[in-house]
Parts: sequence; C-alpha cells; structure tokens
Amino acid sequence: MRKMPSIFIRDWNGNPDLVLPVQNGECAWVFAGEGAATQKLDGSCCMVRSGRLFKRYDAKRGKTPPAEFEPCGEPDPKSGHPPGGLLVGDGPEDRWHREGLEARARGAALEGLDGVPDGTYELCGPKVQGNPEGYPTHALVPHGVYRYSPEPPRDFDGLKVWLAERNIEGLVWHHSDGRMAKIKASDFGVKRAPKARAVTEANTA
Repeated sequence: MRKMPSIFIRDWNGNPDLVLPVQNGECAWVFAGEGAATQKLDGSCCMVRSGRLFKRYDAKRGKTPPAEFEPCGEPDPKSGHPPGGLLVGDGPEDRWHREGLEARARGAALEGLDGVPDGTYELCGPKVQGNPEGYPTHALVPHGVYRYSPEPPRDFDGLKVWLAERNIEGLVWHHSDGRMAKIKASDFGVKRAPKARAVTEANTA
C-alpha cells in the first residue's frame, strides 16, 4: 500500500492539485514505454496478506497512529504521512471491507482457489467514496485488473486529451519488476461524472 509517484511533477508553487508538463525522473520507465497501463479505480486501497485484510491508514502530520499500525515506507516528504495499514476488525467501521472480502472469497472459491490471493486491492461499492465507480455491492477489485489495449498516450498533452474523453479516475502503469506510477484526470483539472462504472475499452487482465 505504498504511495505511487505521479508521472508528472506537481505545481507546488502554484496549484498543487495540478501537474506541470515536467516528467518525474522517478517515472522515466513510463516514458520509455515500459509497463502496462491499467485503469485507476476510485475507492479505498487495501491489502490481503495470508488471508487477512488490511485497510490503508494515513498517519497524518501530528497524528499518532494506533499501536497496531503497520508502516510500509518512509513518510511522504510533502505531506508527512507515513503510508501503512491497519488490520480490518469486527467493528462497524470495517463492515464494508468485510463485505468486500467475503465477496472476493466467494469468487475465489468458484475459481477453485484456496482463499483470496495475497495482493493489493481497491474496495469499491455503495458506501465507499460516494461510489464513483457505480459498483452495486461492495467488492475488492485487484489492482491492475483492467488493462488498456491499445495503450493510451504517455505524453502530457496526449494524456490530458485522452483522460478528458473518458470518465475514469486515471491510470496506473505496472512494471514487471513491481514498480508502479500513476496519473489522475484531476491532475489536469479534468472532472469526472459520478457513478461511472466506466471500464470503457479496458480489458480484464
């Protein structure tokens, strides 16, 4: 559940919600044509490990995380938020995560799998972030499952136009070595319509 870098540099001296047409050197591999482009879903990031579900928790600057918090990287240099997660519990605050996990477990059983595979997921559904993806029930969607073919452009102007023509949150590139990088439509000031459920031309990997 590490935070992904954006492929363009943010406008920290102007509007940090937007990006500038300046490539992020950390993401040079994206501009070199490496990695697969996938749809970025707007939900809640979580992770399954050894059959247990962890939800993302941001220990914001000045906020003491719970004792059970598991950090998974250094604090963000701009926000001061160390990324990490909390084990999903039995309380009402984790109800939707449990519903998503139960649904994923049923699907895994139908596929003949022995439990939910380890990995990172996006929790989507009626009670998550206003449900911009329009999922009818709560679901754990594996990250990187919706891949684009043909590939979207990777240049600033091309991506701005491409994202403006699609009702999605953005893109995440997955490298074969595990690296990931992202860009969001909102990084260009592009707003999406609510409850899209717009996989568009993305294919399930």
